Amino acid sequence: MLLHIPALLTADELSHCRAILNGAEWIDGRETAGEQSAKSKNNLQLPRDSEACRTLGEVVLRALGRNALFNSAVLPYRVSPPLFNRYENGMSFGAHVDNAIRGILAAGIHTRIRTDVSSTLFFADPDEYDGGELTIHTNGNDQAIKLPAGDMVLYPTTALHSVTPVTRGSRVAAFFWSQSMIAEESRRQVMFDLDMQVMALRERLGDFDPAVLSLTNIYHNLMRQWCVL
Repeated sequence: MLLHIPALLTADELSHCRAILNGAEWIDGRETAGEQSAKSKNNLQLPRDSEACRTLGEVVLRALGRNALFNSAVLPYRVSPPLFNRYENGMSFGAHVDNAIRGILAAGIHTRIRTDVSSTLFFADPDEYDGGELTIHTNGNDQAIKLPAGDMVLYPTTALHSVTPVTRGSRVAAFFWSQSMIAEESRRQVMFDLDMQVMALRERLGDFDPAVLSLTNIYHNLMRQWCVL
């Protein structure tokens, strides 16, 4: 599933985050790359243990928690702490696949998550830089993505993806991974489609219409069958 989530951040949140990012110190982005990915990765990144990274990550996680579209599409069980990168002066990231399992520090405890869904949240508007498109490579097709600041895109972590060279300005974004309660992508798609229809019917018919109640029952019964906690 490739999904655009508009305006994940409020205007105030976006302004606050951009101010922090503009004053932050950046390091070589290969710090978080796997052995193979590091060979094609050329960007800058906020240190994971920096105050800026933690503060910005908290803003992003709060925004995710209140976003119905993200929660419906991902059905998140765990979300990795957001990381932040910067591309400029010809920097790029060649085609790569993200690690299937990532170690994270959550609530002071080291654990692992399975990476089912990748997310990129943009902090620079498209007219602020040239190049820097997030490109998803699937089944011989390439889809280039470049969204307004504050918007986010979700895409399957199973897909090869890349970032084209930036030739002007700076591309700044957050990236992170989610482990879904439903590992199988096709089943997550079914649940998302069903949830969207239920919400549309609730708007038209009300919460207590028999069709709404029946479909809601089906949704939760599928959750019981497919969710792994």
